[in-house]
Amino acid sequence: MRQCLIYDSHEQGARLIGIEYLITEKIFSTLPEAEKKLWHTHNYEIKSGMLVMPQPSVSPIPAAAWNILEDTEMKELIKMYGKTYHLWQVDRDDVPMGEPQLMLSYTKEEQVPSGLRTALENRDKELGVSTAEKKDRRQGIKKSDTTKHDEVDQAWKKA
Repeated sequence: MRQCLIYDSHEQGARLIGIEYLITEKIFSTLPEAEKKLWHTHNYEIKSGMLVMPQPSVSPIPAAAWNILEDTEMKELIKMYGKTYHLWQVDRDDVPMGEPQLMLSYTKEEQVPSGLRTALENRDKELGVSTAEKKDRRQGIKKSDTTKHDEVDQAWKKA
């Protein structure tokens, strides 16, 4: 299992806005059916180039080597299931308000709103990465087999 903290930026003073838990398929397969509905796959996030591991601005690792490290990590992450809770809607509230919200991941291109595309373009410029280049580079990464778990990615199956 992995645990990821989600911040609203990479700047000093960034606010913690969420938590994602990641588990292997082996663990996922043991969960009760009702629990499986709360989890999502990472196929689209990884294959689209949306999910990145930005290289630190001061790094002794050459960019080509960083890409190999990132792709190796993505090959592992694509096999994992995630459960994400967002704690704070920072564009609306000055402090965390209300209950945590279960968030799922996009599973195909048609679901991605134009506002997110703009945010990704801004992120790419700011971090010096290319979503399109990552998408091309990751085409050889094998997707996880979601056909054996109909319960996963439920938010999109209800729509």
